[in-house]
Amino acid sequence: MQVKLTNRQQHILWATVRHYIATAEPVGSKALVEEYDLGVSSATIRNVMGFLEKGGLLYQPHTSAGRIPSDSGYRTYVDQLITPSESLSREVEAVLQKRLKWEDWSLEALLHGAAQILATLSGCISLITMPQTERATLRHLQMMQIEAGRVMLIVVTDAYETHSTLMDLPAASAETQLEPEVIDRELQIVSNFLNSQLRGRSLLELATLDWTQLDREFQRYGEFLKHSVAELTRRTVTPSTTQIMIRGVAEVLRQPEFSQLQQVQTIIQLLEEEQDQLWRLIFEEKEADEVGKPRVMIRIGSENPLEPIRTCSLISATYRRGSIPVGSVGVLGPTRLDYESAIAVVSAAADYLSEAFS
Repeated sequence: MQVKLTNRQQHILWATVRHYIATAEPVGSKALVEEYDLGVSSATIRNVMGFLEKGGLLYQPHTSAGRIPSDSGYRTYVDQLITPSESLSREVEAVLQKRLKWEDWSLEALLHGAAQILATLSGCISLITMPQTERATLRHLQMMQIEAGRVMLIVVTDAYETHSTLMDLPAASAETQLEPEVIDRELQIVSNFLNSQLRGRSLLELATLDWTQLDREFQRYGEFLKHSVAELTRRTVTPSTTQIMIRGVAEVLRQPEFSQLQQVQTIIQLLEEEQDQLWRLIFEEKEADEVGKPRVMIRIGSENPLEPIRTCSLISATYRRGSIPVGSVGVLGPTRLDYESAIAVVSAAADYLSEAFS
């Protein structure tokens, strides 16, 4: 449960996080009095920091030390106390446009260049997945009833690869309960209709279609088809067909948070040998925001499902070709990172790559 903070408490939490990001040293009330215009005494600041500690937003690494932000403290800071810099986003996009030449470079060289720029600007490890633009397209689709209420969706690609998923049909009311023969006939009609409409489209594209456009009598299959194709796409869009461009590792691992050799080794192993796990994490489709821009995903510390990076923050967003997500751009660093800058950098890079691919 999120702690409700007064304006004063928010301001002191903001200053504590900012100071810790800048110094990597536990923060005491004296430092905040000297460096921030908080308008209150050192004793008041100590009382507020004690309240924030009780609320789980700060903690003391040692009893005699100052306080540092917890994952929950960073989460409150990101969600409530900062606004990503639009001016910085524009500056980043201008740098990308100036330094990267789409018409002159190969795709791989260009994304390597983009990853290097992101690492330099963010001070983090940059991660950019190769675009999934050459994905297999649909050659044939078939829906078959396996048993009562259970249907198999089979997709054959243009490379004659076969993929299938087994799903439950939507439950019908007693008044609309259909005989198996009727369901078989309906499934064949829907299969024929979908083949005529979808042949030649990529599996990624199928996952974003509006299934409510089916003829009225078959609309009850819409949600079923949406989930079935999403499941198929999740299985078939695998990291074995992609690559993650990684830059900035050496610089980030010099940060004090990575002083333990074993921790560094687990992160390096994840980046080098277990990219499939990382790929699934960062290439996760995010809804666009209200103005159609890719939404940035921020995972802080323990929010990360992968053990090696639970002391890190991962900020990522998909880049798109039209409305189709084709890749991801992200940065990985210690939880003590400049979130305003990192969010702005990732957002700008996703926008730039989306514009270029569209």
